[in-house]
Amino acid sequence: MLLMSASVISAAELTGWSKLPPLADKEGFASMFAGVSGGALLAAGGANFPDKRPWEGGKKFWYDTVFVLEKPDGQWRVAGKLPRPLGYGVSVTHGGEVVCVGGSDAERHYSDCFRMEWQAGRLSTKPLPSLPLPVANTSGALLGDTLFVAGGIERPDSTNTLKKFYAIDLAAKQPAWRELESWPGPARMLAVAAAQDGAFFLVSGTDLSAGPDGKPVRTYLKDGYRYTPGKGWKRIADLPRFAVAAPSPAPTVGTTQFLVMSGDDAAQLTVKPTEHKGFPRSVLAYDTRADRWTEVAPAPAPRVTVPTALWNGAWLVVSGEQKPGIRSPEVWSLRLP
Repeated sequence: MLLMSASVISAAELTGWSKLPPLADKEGFASMFAGVSGGALLAAGGANFPDKRPWEGGKKFWYDTVFVLEKPDGQWRVAGKLPRPLGYGVSVTHGGEVVCVGGSDAERHYSDCFRMEWQAGRLSTKPLPSLPLPVANTSGALLGDTLFVAGGIERPDSTNTLKKFYAIDLAAKQPAWRELESWPGPARMLAVAAAQDGAFFLVSGTDLSAGPDGKPVRTYLKDGYRYTPGKGWKRIADLPRFAVAAPSPAPTVGTTQFLVMSGDDAAQLTVKPTEHKGFPRSVLAYDTRADRWTEVAPAPAPRVTVPTALWNGAWLVVSGEQKPGIRSPEVWSLRLP
């Protein structure tokens, strides 16, 4: 494990992090959909507070804008629109298209799923089968041609999280969602998903319960689980810290590691929003063979509620939240072995 950890640290120090052009929006967005189609990077939807911060009474807005970046040294431009304003869903790249699952707007959560395609300078969308129920703040990752989606919440006012686990074969002639056995631990939302070493992983996140006033109360989680098709679930080593809403799907390294980058570690839950120092720079590497977490080189710009995408051999962290209620238009690239 020491050798594997050293290789991750070396990669982060030598090729490391770099900035791509920022999104063409001064505020940036939380929980966009992101992926690669037609050789270009697409980033779509998400939400922000454009006028005032939430503690100032600002209203949260959801967006339907789709941005495209055709070259790493190019400039973002508007490619088109989503079917509706939408954010807080799952997105992965498959078959030259960006698959978008679930999500929410200001009024409700959705079960809708669709593909985005960028071809010959034009954006198109086409529907996929809907999830069995509406869900946002869920987590997902692509293992081969199969997209797995786990957890989330069904409604904006939910006081409980979902313990639901679904899969869809995106390469099938008639793709259809299947409900699978759920993981053995607590229900959760805002977890980190990963696909590595022939398995799907679900780690951290937060559970919900109703407080005395009837409003949702979070229970932060450090547990993690491995799902191997045909073999089922197995608990893995707990994370050294909480990592709620860390970038997901988690970037993979080689064939036996994935990275949990930053996330809400619950260290500033009682801090006033105006005094929040940002989320931790800590990056945790998980070794699937050793079942062990290791602290590796830190991230320069930690983000939460943010998608990842693999483009031109580098993992990208697209926009996201740098502090509670404060987004960033920055796009960061991490090149790994």
